[in-house]
Amino acid sequence: MLLWLAMALVVAPAARAQTTTTYSNTTGGAISNGTPCSSPLVRNFTVSTSYIVGDVDLGVLATHTWRGDLRITLQSPAGTRVQLVNGDTNNISGDNFNVRLNDGGAQTVNTDGNTVTHSISAPPYQNDFSPNSPLSAFNGENAQGTWRLEICDQYPQADNGNFVRADLYLTSLPANYADLSLTKSVSSAAPATGSSISYTLAVTNASGSPATATGVTVLDTLPAGFSFTSATGFGSYNSTTGVWTVGSVPPGATRTLTISGTVNATSGATILNSAEITASSAPDIDSTPGNGATGEDDYAAASFTVSGSRVAGVPPVLICPAGSTLHDWDSVSWSAGTTSGSYALTAIGTMNVNIAISGGSFLSNATYGGQSPTRQNVVTGGLSPAQYSIFEIVDFTSQAGVVTSTISLPTAVPGAQFTLFDIDYASGQFADRVTVTGSFNGTIVYPTLTNGVANYVVGNSAYGDATSADGSANGNVVVTFAAPVDTITIEYGSHSLAPANPGQQGMAIHDINFCRPVANLLIAKTSSIVSDPVNGTTNPKAIPGATMRYCLLVTNGGSATATAIYVADPLPATTSFVPGSLRSGTSCAGATTGEDDNATGADESDPFGAAIAGTTVSASTAALGPGSAFATVFDVTVN
Repeated sequence: MLLWLAMALVVAPAARAQTTTTYSNTTGGAISNGTPCSSPLVRNFTVSTSYIVGDVDLGVLATHTWRGDLRITLQSPAGTRVQLVNGDTNNISGDNFNVRLNDGGAQTVNTDGNTVTHSISAPPYQNDFSPNSPLSAFNGENAQGTWRLEICDQYPQADNGNFVRADLYLTSLPANYADLSLTKSVSSAAPATGSSISYTLAVTNASGSPATATGVTVLDTLPAGFSFTSATGFGSYNSTTGVWTVGSVPPGATRTLTISGTVNATSGATILNSAEITASSAPDIDSTPGNGATGEDDYAAASFTVSGSRVAGVPPVLICPAGSTLHDWDSVSWSAGTTSGSYALTAIGTMNVNIAISGGSFLSNATYGGQSPTRQNVVTGGLSPAQYSIFEIVDFTSQAGVVTSTISLPTAVPGAQFTLFDIDYASGQFADRVTVTGSFNGTIVYPTLTNGVANYVVGNSAYGDATSADGSANGNVVVTFAAPVDTITIEYGSHSLAPANPGQQGMAIHDINFCRPVANLLIAKTSSIVSDPVNGTTNPKAIPGATMRYCLLVTNGGSATATAIYVADPLPATTSFVPGSLRSGTSCAGATTGEDDNATGADESDPFGAAIAGTTVSASTAALGPGSAFATVFDVTVN
């Protein structure tokens, strides 16, 4: 006999005149090895009102050992069946099930940890997860009738529990809705490096839709490996934000956009580009704009794999106007197992190297110099005679594990270049990924990565897809910074070809060539009229008696700290200096620190100095770092 109890609670309407109604079933029942999927526990929800379903969520609370034994299926009055939970796929041993199933959930159900135990109190439900199969299969159906919930235990073992409650959340569509869908295609599935390709996006409002959708936008953030050149079609596209402003889409209409660009990834790279409708004035019958649910029809993706035979790339030539300094691992020490070190760099200062690991552990291997990180010359990148490098050999426990190596400089350098050894792949064992970024005064700087035969490059990341021997150059990746940088970060880990629990893998950081710092001082002089004797401060003119304000702005656009800077500015004969008007700061607008008109005293180094001698204004500072500026402001009277 089937036991059921249904009750409905209408909550406040959601945005765009949608209403969510909750139907609850609190009739308990055993779920055990005696509840096979051939004869599941059934709980029903009765919906007495006729309306079109726009969204479905389902909350389920059950006590049960080995949550992974549970299979949960929902059937609509129209007969549509969706298996929402099949815990067997993840071998979940944690107890209890306390989940609100929602297509927009942050993660997939039963991926929260094999041994995690859920609470036994709801609602509200402890977890908001997406189901194994989307609930959107019910969208567009009439809600009226009996909804059937089936729960069973997949294994005839001694794991038991009880159904506590379930809540069915049905969101209705108003009379005027739209049925938007998005498609995306790419002009070539196998383009060559440097070739031109295009993506085509199309937004369609189904011909049976009762409403025109307005304010429609699509988010298509272009991926690394594709360089934007132009966009043509309906509406407008912003390549910086990735937003396509579509506008209005009447029933039966399709709006298209073509985004053109060039391929800048190396052979073997697979580039995935996804897009989603993010806004619309009208509610959608089977999707929710901007919720990130990949199973809905307002989401679309297209990919291409770069064709051609893999050859090692040719790295850019590092240009150093003031010469370079080489950090050579052959000439310095590094104790096995050490995770930090400091090294003097000629004409630069002291470099600090720090290495940290998360999601794994460093290994000790006598072949590679003992406890990692270590200095070794077995993995050589094909160099002969062999040279030393810092080797990081690790055991990651998941694809998310990463080793982060940070190189910090005392001052920025205009460029740098080095090689990473052994970025490669071994089937069923590991799949190396390395991502390199830099920064200059806190602003991110991207390098150019040059691939080897055993890896490919997408943007500032390299991915191993073939095996490279210890003494081979095939796994090399050359990193080149052609812009000022004061910090370099190297993240070494795994990519999607790696097994869930990667095996032993390693990467080496070879010698680093730094361009020696160069200062580049730029000066700008600006003026404004403060007041005049006729108009005062309202639209003043440069007439006799007027007060004008000058600003001298000195900026260091280079990568070295400039010292002992002195600026002199002779005043025009037609002007007279206004005593006490000297101010200093780091910008014209921020020059608010008073100076006392002479070249002596503490105010001359606070940190800037300024003075007037005769008819010449001067400004000075002891040092000005890369990217820094100082300003001196003063007033004159027009004679």
